[in-house]
Amino acid sequence: MLLSGSWFIVATLITVTFAPVVQDRVPGIGSWAYAVALIFALLLYVSVFIHELSHTLVARSFGMPVLGIRLNIFGGLSEIAETPATAWREFAISVAGPAVSLVLGVAGLGLERTFAPTGIVGVLLLQVTVANLFVGFFNLLPGLPLDGGHVIRAVLWGITGNEHRSTIVACWAGRVVSIIIIALPFGLAGLSGNNPSIITVVWCALIAGFVWTGSSATLVQERLTATIPTLSVAEFVRTFVSVQADTPLAVAMNQVFAANARSIVTTDSAGEVVGIVNEQAVAAVPIDRRPWVDVASVARRVDDQSVIAYELVGEAMLTDLRVKAKQDFLVRDSTGLLMGVLVVADVESRMETARKGRKARH
Repeated sequence: MLLSGSWFIVATLITVTFAPVVQDRVPGIGSWAYAVALIFALLLYVSVFIHELSHTLVARSFGMPVLGIRLNIFGGLSEIAETPATAWREFAISVAGPAVSLVLGVAGLGLERTFAPTGIVGVLLLQVTVANLFVGFFNLLPGLPLDGGHVIRAVLWGITGNEHRSTIVACWAGRVVSIIIIALPFGLAGLSGNNPSIITVVWCALIAGFVWTGSSATLVQERLTATIPTLSVAEFVRTFVSVQADTPLAVAMNQVFAANARSIVTTDSAGEVVGIVNEQAVAAVPIDRRPWVDVASVARRVDDQSVIAYELVGEAMLTDLRVKAKQDFLVRDSTGLLMGVLVVADVESRMETARKGRKARH
């Protein structure tokens, strides 16, 4: 288990906020109310830890590796190293945490009757019970990244068989939930005729921000995940013209326009490709200077790491680009034939389009 720094901030806020409640409920307790309030903060996070532990135990029962549990300002996070392989596993893991929280809450309701409501134990038990019920029901709200969002995703996935679309729906549901959360204090205040408290508004804003950010991040990741398998080197191949390295840039550009090409490769006297002309370098040369500048001066020299296979697709393509760490590549097929040029900026643009959820145009 790992405690983030934000946990101590929240524990302090809970202690300061809850202490007056203890003083009101337990006559004569005085400043010891802060000690009781701190105990409540600790018990609350023990409850959150048990909630997260439930997720991890179910995940481990399916043979999934668990990295740990992290407690932070918004509660906790189970760090499970892989995503569930089936809708049933997703459902079982997701529902485990809220189910345990609700069981603890119901058990607390039963025990709470046996203690005096003005005693320290009674006050603590009541508040922990309410907290567990809140954690259980809140996490069942139907939107990612909450457990309820994962439940919705699992149910839709099981019904439709489409994991990707189910995740997208659950992400958008999470955004709707976040809007409802931030509007809730104002709606309740309007019904009661009172103004919402600043503390309530701030907490709802923080929680809504957490839900919105989490659902949006998952939405972006899902779009990228769905896009990667569709990528191929063939999609990004640019047509080219080849010119000798000492060719004036103006002449080379005229050949590009005449051939309706998009890239230039340079060759030596034997006709071997030795460089790829860089677009940014070309743009930096004034037009009136281009007749006196040879293409070699605006080209990147190529080596064995400057070649990418025409047949590569998906993750294999991205891995090759990442490992070789070049900006431009010669694209060759399995026979060694030069098919064209791949510019990494084109791939990055395609990924950015996917990240923003727009359809790519070619």
